Amino acid sequence: MFFAVFIVPVFFSHAESMQELQNKINQKDSDIAKLEDEIEAYQGQLSTLGQQKGSLGRSIQELDITKKKLQTDIAVTQKKIDKSNLTIQSLSFDIGGKEKIIANQKNSILLELRKTDELERIGIIETILSEKDFTAIWNDIDNMGTVREKIIKHIGELKQVKGELEDTRTVSIKAKNELIALKSKLSDQQKIVVQNTNEKNKLLQQTKNSESAYQKLLKDQLAKKAVFEKELRDYEAQLQFISDPSKLPKGGVLSWPLDKIFVTQEFGAKTGPHRTYASGHSGTDFRARTPLPVYSMADGVIKGVGDTDTICPGVSFGKWILIEYNNGLSSTFGHLSLIKVREGQKVKRGEEVGYTGGTGRVTGPHLHISLYASSGVSVLTVPSKSCPGKILKQPIAPINAYVDPMYFMPPYIPSA
Repeated sequence: MFFAVFIVPVFFSHAESMQELQNKINQKDSDIAKLEDEIEAYQGQLSTLGQQKGSLGRSIQELDITKKKLQTDIAVTQKKIDKSNLTIQSLSFDIGGKEKIIANQKNSILLELRKTDELERIGIIETILSEKDFTAIWNDIDNMGTVREKIIKHIGELKQVKGELEDTRTVSIKAKNELIALKSKLSDQQKIVVQNTNEKNKLLQQTKNSESAYQKLLKDQLAKKAVFEKELRDYEAQLQFISDPSKLPKGGVLSWPLDKIFVTQEFGAKTGPHRTYASGHSGTDFRARTPLPVYSMADGVIKGVGDTDTICPGVSFGKWILIEYNNGLSSTFGHLSLIKVREGQKVKRGEEVGYTGGTGRVTGPHLHISLYASSGVSVLTVPSKSCPGKILKQPIAPINAYVDPMYFMPPYIPSA
């Protein structure tokens, strides 16, 4: 009938009452609240570590705490899946009960209609001309009115229960959609845990657990990063682009890419009323110490995805997504841990496209956003001097095609 099941069902005894199900749901809520407190504690530890000087010990500790936090995220998601299953079971019972009430109301209406039909077939004149006394006649007429009143009452009750049934079904559909989303989130979190473990193993393999080896690795990566940034900027400075501000949308047209916003580095430099890419940073950086969902900032299409670390580790965006929006702007999301979209895919404002991370050229996990006039940016391949013999593929734009991401986002109020 109504339920198309995409999930692994949780089976319950029919003897379980609605109250027992509600008690289980309440317990899941309590468990979720405790786990979310643990997550906040891990976030606090990561914030403290983020203020310390870079060292191998700090990096390993960050990876360990991030893994614990991710495992707790998984536990929370699993609890929410359990709760959704319980909620769906409860709604199924509720729907079954309402369908029985509707069936009973329909039967009652049919019974009363039969009575009305019998009384009307006899007719008032025929009743009066019969040998009945007037008391019996008036009783028959009164009975006809009573039956009609009962029919009207049953129809009213039927409408009310049918309305409640539709509402319950709507809630049930919502609960099932949430369950599907939670199962997808659980899969994402499990993938990121594996990636986190691989990152730690790779770091230990590269440094052989030696602080001096780590510092040398860090120094080499920073040198590569500096060379790459210069060669990219020189390349982009040679590209020709005629900037036309009239083709750009008004400020504030984009939504936030994260649930919680804290800017750690601004775009470019202040030149007149706005910030421009005359010098400085090619985008805006947002704090994201552990993998967090990243959302499309408007309706658009995925123009490209990639991972510069597969060609030249630690010098560029790492895992990146380029989205062309329907308003004349395009954005690159950089340093991601997980990409959830594919090239050519259409996306809606607020749709989840990936997770933040620490891939590419970073001193710590965060989300980097570069924003451009759409007509000026494209995915190109460039030979890399920082990694001789390697060809990098990533979004590239002329210097004057870059715009300030914060100008096009909602008003920013810094928070802790």
